[in-house]
Order: sequence, then structure tokens, then C-alpha cells
Amino acid sequence: MNEKIILGIDPGTNIMGYGLLRVVDNKAQMVTMGVIDLRKFEDGYLKLGHIFERVTGIIDSFLPDELAIEAPFFGKNVQSMLKLGRAQGVAIAAAIRHSVPIHEYAPMKIKMALTGNGSASKEQVAGMLQRLLKIKDEDMNQFMDATDALAAAYCHYLQMGRPDTGATHYKGWKDFVKKNQDKIWKNKTPE
Repeated sequence: MNEKIILGIDPGTNIMGYGLLRVVDNKAQMVTMGVIDLRKFEDGYLKLGHIFERVTGIIDSFLPDELAIEAPFFGKNVQSMLKLGRAQGVAIAAAIRHSVPIHEYAPMKIKMALTGNGSASKEQVAGMLQRLLKIKDEDMNQFMDATDALAAAYCHYLQMGRPDTGATHYKGWKDFVKKNQDKIWKNKTPE
């Protein structure tokens, strides 16, 4: 029996979603999904510390084989983008600390993989996940951040074993720096 656990994360600075899929013999089922609520923390650095602790706890509890994380999209508010990038970076650091391979997917790629429409709404993505994974209404999370995270994991499940997925893969910090060296030194955000 071939089994793999995929942790999906939807980065956020107030609510960060996570979702876990178990893939057995190429069939996916939801393990759990939820959110890390960061709204009670006023200090941005305390939020980052809490993200690291919670993601580490999730990794320790479920022992995922891989992490699928949504890449930040580019917005007009630079401060919001900086905060979101930090949150994503801390989640990635927790995975790297545990030697969990990382796969990054653009929001449009995730929506396209699940619904066939790169501009699908969060509700459409959640509805498709509910149907595909046969999730009961009472097991759906009230926060779309949780279903977005599960969608990242499901997108990765769909891409497993297929060449040229369009995802950026990092084996560790050195690999991240190597693959983004030109962007890092030019003060640009990695894709």
C-alpha cells in the first residue's frame, strides 16, 4: 500500500488555513482542515512565532510527506504583501526545519486544477472539494482559508507524478536561495 500525507497551507496574517490529505493508492481523502487564528496577537512578530509553533505542531502530529503552499499574489498594498510573505516564509521555515519538501502553487493554478476556472470563487473551490472528497456539511470549516489550504493540498495531489507542474520546488534553504538568487539580490519577491 502506497500512502502519502500532504499538508496544504493558505498563508494569512490574521487567519492561516491548513488542510491535510491522505493519499492511499492514488486515492485522496481529507484527514482534517482548520485555521490558525492570529487575530488575538497585536504584535506582528508574536504572530510569526505563533505560526511557526502551530505549523511545527501540525507537522509533528500528522508527519506530512510534502507541503503544498499557496504563493502570495501581488497586490497594491506593499505592507500587506510584506506581512503575507513573512507569514508564508515562517510556514515554509517550519517545513524546512522538518525536512518536508515544499511545493508552491499560484492561487490561479489551484483554482484551475480544482474547478477548471482560474478565477473561480472561494465558494466554488470549497464546493468542488466537498464533492470530490465527499466531505459532510458539518465537517466543512466556516473559514474559507481552511478550504483554500485543502485546495492547495488537492492541487498537489492532482499534480503528483506529472512532469512540469508549474510549481516551484525547494529542497531546503540552500535550494531556495539558489533558485531565487537573482531575485533576492535585486530586492524582488520570488515567484
